Amino acid sequence: MRFLIISHVVHKPNSSQWFGYGPYVREMNLWLKYVDEVEIVAPKENKLLNDIDLTYKHNNIRFTKVPAIAFVDIKSIIISLLSLPQILYKLLIACKRADHIHLRCPGNIGLLGCLVQILFPKKIKTAKYAGNWNPKSKQPLSYKLQKKILSNTFLTKNITTLVYGDWPKQTKNIKSFFTASFKDSDKEEITIRNYKNQLKFIFIGSLVSGKSPDLAIKIIESLIAKGFDISLQIFGEGILRNDLEDYIKTNKLTSHISLEGNKSIEVIKKTLKTSHFLLLPSKSEGWPKAVAEAMFFGVIPISTSISCIPYMLDNSKRGILIDRNLENAVLKIVENLESKDLNKMSKLASDWSQKFTLDYFESEIKKLLIH
Repeated sequence: MRFLIISHVVHKPNSSQWFGYGPYVREMNLWLKYVDEVEIVAPKENKLLNDIDLTYKHNNIRFTKVPAIAFVDIKSIIISLLSLPQILYKLLIACKRADHIHLRCPGNIGLLGCLVQILFPKKIKTAKYAGNWNPKSKQPLSYKLQKKILSNTFLTKNITTLVYGDWPKQTKNIKSFFTASFKDSDKEEITIRNYKNQLKFIFIGSLVSGKSPDLAIKIIESLIAKGFDISLQIFGEGILRNDLEDYIKTNKLTSHISLEGNKSIEVIKKTLKTSHFLLLPSKSEGWPKAVAEAMFFGVIPISTSISCIPYMLDNSKRGILIDRNLENAVLKIVENLESKDLNKMSKLASDWSQKFTLDYFESEIKKLLIH
């Protein structure tokens, strides 16, 4: 089988191998176990690898470079528009070569892939929509367009589109799905935590406005001001790092809050096993891996009520749902710290998350590829 991946993820070459964002590549390697040839159509950059980058595990990969495109300012719009004919041509040729077309959405390259795949109604296709599928959510026009094309059974045929959450009134193109980070062999009895002494919080995600690490820091700052003994480790990199570092120093929070940067999954796993809470006050999510990973080891997630997170947290039985108002968020957390059986909540979180292992995920992927 010739398997085509159309993705906006930026790839890096190194020693005849292709590297990309770790969580994405780790998942794709499960798909690639069941295909003979792989073609990747995606942007490329020649930069040094970092801890979060992983390599594809396949010995027959063809990489087709396309420009990264964006529509954020006049310059990027002009450059992107001039690049469209080249990208569409490369996508068209790659789709003709493929036996199975796999789209990674949402993203600008994914949107172009959505348009080109319409010309190949008989080819088998899958799409992974890693964003918020909630039909009522406010999203950019390009995201809405991708959702409409992928859902439309007239325009898009012979496809299974994997989405996060269980939403009403979906077409036959749409399949509720999940993602995973750990194996069956990673399962273990969770440790009983002490919630009366110092509480260890963890943030895992890109340091960008959408993930709201600044709000996470302010929540911790407010809890400290209320007398709670708390630490916060922030894992991730992004354009807000310098601003966050300045805020932490200016407000004398360095003894409580640390910026850890990007770390390997093994370091994350070790940290989760000794943490009490994950704090993720995002503006938008798909299936937040950080939440599922934390729950796997009994870490109680504290997250905004967006996308499929209320489903993951069983409407606050397996975690704490907050809104993005700082005062309201802090009040909700304090209420739970003072009145809830947190070890019970931790156990419910772990029991649920440990159902969604990489072994189960791989078995479901195999069904999509082998008919």
